[in-house]
Amino acid sequence: MSDKPQFNLFAIYVFFLFILYPSCTEYPVFTPSALVVKYGDPANVTCVVCQKDCSGDASGLEHTVGKVSQNGTTMFWTVDRLTEWGISLHCYYNNDAGNQCTSILNPTLYRKYPPESVSISFVNHTEMMFENQQYTLQCSVQNVAPVQSLTVTFYRGNTALGHLQSDSEQKKPVNETFTLNITPRREDDGAQYWCESKLELRPAGPQRPPVVTSEKLPAIVHYVITITEGDTLHLNCSSVGNPSPSYTWTLPLNSSPSYSGSVLTIKSVGFEHEGQHICTVSNTVGTVTKEFNIDVQSECCQILPGK
Repeated sequence: MSDKPQFNLFAIYVFFLFILYPSCTEYPVFTPSALVVKYGDPANVTCVVCQKDCSGDASGLEHTVGKVSQNGTTMFWTVDRLTEWGISLHCYYNNDAGNQCTSILNPTLYRKYPPESVSISFVNHTEMMFENQQYTLQCSVQNVAPVQSLTVTFYRGNTALGHLQSDSEQKKPVNETFTLNITPRREDDGAQYWCESKLELRPAGPQRPPVVTSEKLPAIVHYVITITEGDTLHLNCSSVGNPSPSYTWTLPLNSSPSYSGSVLTIKSVGFEHEGQHICTVSNTVGTVTKEFNIDVQSECCQILPGK
């Protein structure tokens, strides 16, 4: 191996570029550093171009809307009504070496009102669900901006199931759809699914983020209750209402007569009780039903003495 020193030509090239064309020692400073504006509201920012190494003749603030005034190396940008989406402000100066030093501010514009509507539904499904099968919830948000700041949360009752955000780069108001897979359990029967949209614009945005919620989507989960012949069966259909509700049970054809309480009890289950038991709950406001599907199994093999 040679003992001669090795030189990196690219490093030498970069070194001489740095000597001949020094980089910016400072950059323009915007105040505020982040700008969040409600659609149609006035807005203004200040840009201090630099503290040294520049002159007012070699600086500026590029803009597509509003107007700019200047006092020395300080720029003042104002607009009476900001209604243009996706604008950028470029504040710059040229240093003594002829390099342009630039800072960019991208104001965030959000709709004057929250999303027009938020709705929830199931994807390609309208009937009752079956226990332990997968389904897809869909939350649709209409006319929202900026969608990058939108967070959508799916709920089952008061339990949050998931938080989702858009990967869209669109600045103007858009319609956006979010989906979440769920696998219902029998405990979820009668639960209500819903979703919530929130524009997270802090710290520069409003202190209370705009929030819109969907309607409640009730879940009907089909499942089978398996019980052994001769065991006791309790079916609870208790409900709360004002005025107090009444209960009517519809039982399989071969079983005992109808029952009118909130809890149906069968002390010794037989095969005649197999099938669908329907509880109807009513008051002067309305009527709801709940279904119980019963599967009766034979008592397993008895072990005879001496065998």
